[in-house]
Amino acid sequence: MRADTAIGSGALDYWIDACQRTVLFWDVMRKRGNIALEHHREGKPPVLVFEYETVLDGRTLERPVNYALLRILPKKGMKIDAAKRPFIIVDPRAGHGPGIGGFKEASQVGVAMRAGHPCYFVTFYPKPIPGQKIEDIAWAEAEFVKRVAAMHPDCEGNPVVIGNCQAGWAIMLMAAAAPDLAGVICVAGSPLSYWAGARGKNPMRYTGGLLGGSWLASFVSDLGNGTFDGVHLVSNFENLDPANTLWSKQYNLYSKVDTEEPRFLDFERWWGGHFLLAGEEMRFIVDELFVGNKLTKGTIVSSDRRRIDLKAIRAPIVVIASWGDNITPPQQALNWITDLYDSVDEIRANGQTIIYTLHETIGHLGIFVSAKVALKQHKEVADTIELIDTLPPGLYEMLIDETHTQDAGTEHEHEEYEVRFQARTIEDIRALDDGREDERAFATAARISEINEGLYDTFMRPFVRAWGNDLAAAWLRLVHPQRFWRLALSDLNPAMWPVRLAADLVRAERRPVSETNPLLSAERAVSEQIVRGLDAYRDLRDQWMEQLFYSIYESPAVEAIAGMAGPYADSAKPRARNQELAALLQRQLEQVNNEATHGGTPEAILRVLLACSQAGGGVDVRAARLAEEARLKHDELKKLSHEQVKEILRKQALLVRFNRELALESLPKLLPTLKERDDVIGFVRDLVGKVGVRPDVMRGLQRIRNVLKEAPEVPPPSPNAPDGHGAGAARSRRGS
Repeated sequence: MRADTAIGSGALDYWIDACQRTVLFWDVMRKRGNIALEHHREGKPPVLVFEYETVLDGRTLERPVNYALLRILPKKGMKIDAAKRPFIIVDPRAGHGPGIGGFKEASQVGVAMRAGHPCYFVTFYPKPIPGQKIEDIAWAEAEFVKRVAAMHPDCEGNPVVIGNCQAGWAIMLMAAAAPDLAGVICVAGSPLSYWAGARGKNPMRYTGGLLGGSWLASFVSDLGNGTFDGVHLVSNFENLDPANTLWSKQYNLYSKVDTEEPRFLDFERWWGGHFLLAGEEMRFIVDELFVGNKLTKGTIVSSDRRRIDLKAIRAPIVVIASWGDNITPPQQALNWITDLYDSVDEIRANGQTIIYTLHETIGHLGIFVSAKVALKQHKEVADTIELIDTLPPGLYEMLIDETHTQDAGTEHEHEEYEVRFQARTIEDIRALDDGREDERAFATAARISEINEGLYDTFMRPFVRAWGNDLAAAWLRLVHPQRFWRLALSDLNPAMWPVRLAADLVRAERRPVSETNPLLSAERAVSEQIVRGLDAYRDLRDQWMEQLFYSIYESPAVEAIAGMAGPYADSAKPRARNQELAALLQRQLEQVNNEATHGGTPEAILRVLLACSQAGGGVDVRAARLAEEARLKHDELKKLSHEQVKEILRKQALLVRFNRELALESLPKLLPTLKERDDVIGFVRDLVGKVGVRPDVMRGLQRIRNVLKEAPEVPPPSPNAPDGHGAGAARSRRGS
């Protein structure tokens, strides 16, 4: 074939393929519009792929809200263990509808049920109950957790509650107000420290200040006749990445239109389902959280005058964050820890267990949508939930290492991971940030926001509300581009009817172009150039926003207007050391030191396991799991409840951590006779021998064995001994 003929043939093949892809692309967009219409007519139900039934409708509660509790029904072949802790997944209400936590098999719902846990889902309806507040929602979520716990009376341990994005800080509010309800809390991609971030990155945190604060949210709510249209929040998310919003998402569909349609439409069904918020809700979110940053300062006060303090949470807290998240960067997900505590010793004194895990690249939605995260981070949380609940108080990083690659690309790809809970310090969290000095500018912005909100309430709100009504609000919602273009490209528009016929003809005569076609390579090169151009625009825009923000709010004149030289300046200062927690820790240490010889075989076994597993500075999951296995296999530990084991672990962990020598020296008094000592060492050695552990663990066990063998036997105490040392006395005390 002549060269010019080959070139002409290749150009013709590309032209036919490009025209066919264009027709199929617009047909998919037509289907997207129809799906949005259908979803609206159905009442916008959650986009779950699992069957479910409603357990409790929040609209029927004493304080009604537009939330509901669903029970997820297991699919055929799924075996649910009623004795396992139930999982409650709470989806974000940040503009979109519910269901993303379970909209495919490899999801948070899927991995929890695959692990045998009963699973529940907190959904919500498109329109809020008039006047509902964030506090009402937190109260309703507490009622949901109570209901789930009541439905599983034989389960040892309270339910696990998982909150995605906005739902994360919502369940933290709930847990702070009702500390004893949740068993374990997991927050995924949830902003808790709203001012945090690194310069040159995280531009979303500047938006509130550049818009003058919270008055704009109030203005939009008033235009909506008391409701805030969530589509504005979705638009803010999309504006962060113009290359994806304006080009990549559409080009990815166009270039892979033969295979990409199902995935695109499944996601768009959720992405295009915009929900409403009550004006009171949005004002609280902006005033108290996004701009005010009051959650971690403990300055949010409930209607009954109770201060919401995150230090009141008693359940272990697991934080999942990612360096690829441009909406909730790790600093916003984790800096609340440094806001509350000056040292890990304060965390231990308060009896809190905080665990975090960091993904390297996944984006914000991927934290609770991506199958890779679901089959790794969320799966390992589900698999180690009992261990997490019994970890001694402190701060840990959950490290997940893949142990094999031979099954890559198969259904077993994510089945084998080695999980470690490495002990961390407050300095490790601080090192994730580039400093907190920039937060003074955000404190100034928060004060300016209060001033602007007051001016709006006084001079503008009466006039805006006079023009606001349901008809005008409905019209504004309809003409928003996010909704308008979906409707315009649906079958509501007669101009789209021929597209369906053309698409059917194209599918019957589809002629995909060869991957080696040079014009296809040129098309992809042009696409990459467009993405680079939009990324350059984004970087320039973000840099300009950052410079403008700091030029305004670091200005001495603006600081003077905001009164930052007065009492408001304290809001930007680093938190002083918590003397109360330091004193509490000292009292607890004195107590555990005084009680070092109190107890018996259960205390001895758990102390030995802790002393061995903490020898390397962290908690190896394979060694730490032995504590739970010991509870299931040793006759003395079998008699104890889950909560009793947790309390013993807490005390023994403090003793081993802060007075290791006393912990070992007093161990023989817990085991008066050589037989008891041999039994304990033999039992622990058999447990340790079943898993591969670090050499330092075995050395630690050998040292403890030597301490016990060298110590003389202790005479058994009399039944009336005041201290009540010994296993028998310990058992009698627990039974009393």
